[in-house]
Amino acid sequence: MRELAESAVGAVLFDVDGVLIDTADAHGRVWRAWARLRGLDPEEVWEATQGRRRTDILRLLAPQLDPAGEHLVLDRLMAAEESGFRAFDGAAALLRSLPSHLWAVVTSSRAHPTAARLARTGLSVPGVRICAEDVSEGKPSPEGYLTAAARLAVDPARCVVVEDSPPGIEAGLAAGCTVYAVASTHRPAELARAHACFPSLSEAGRALTAVHRSRLDDGR
Repeated sequence: MRELAESAVGAVLFDVDGVLIDTADAHGRVWRAWARLRGLDPEEVWEATQGRRRTDILRLLAPQLDPAGEHLVLDRLMAAEESGFRAFDGAAALLRSLPSHLWAVVTSSRAHPTAARLARTGLSVPGVRICAEDVSEGKPSPEGYLTAAARLAVDPARCVVVEDSPPGIEAGLAAGCTVYAVASTHRPAELARAHACFPSLSEAGRALTAVHRSRLDDGR
């Protein structure tokens, strides 16, 4: 684990799926079902989805298909899974502990499902949400994290990104942020590029809260 730089704790930028909300099994079922419908290898499709926007996944895996139609199919498959989503332990308390103007979410999911999913699982819905429609390039591009930092008026170098996938980690690093990884969907060895890796959001949250509160107490 690398040391967290003192200059990098002004705001916290969270991924959503796999970080705040436990959706991995459901997303796996949805994308594998879609793959079977389209005659694609389910495991190859699932691997390709990690950390990517749906639009980018469809462009990569099925460029010959009509994206609008595929979105409708995926929406129907996902709707059957929504009721089973749950926030990770400690997520609600962690978000409540952070000043509302100093945290945001940056997700590859679309805006409406993201806000609805946060509310449905009992999590705070932040004022700054950077979703699939808000960027021209998805992760591993740094665009989402740079946009979130700009909207919070915090230097990216003073932001901590919390991610669960290698593309998300690369996006945070490319934005110049400090990156915390949570090993909820990938093995720690796959997340080694992050500054720190935690086995759960609860443990990452304790580290975040301690460091963030220290800076607030210092008046920095």
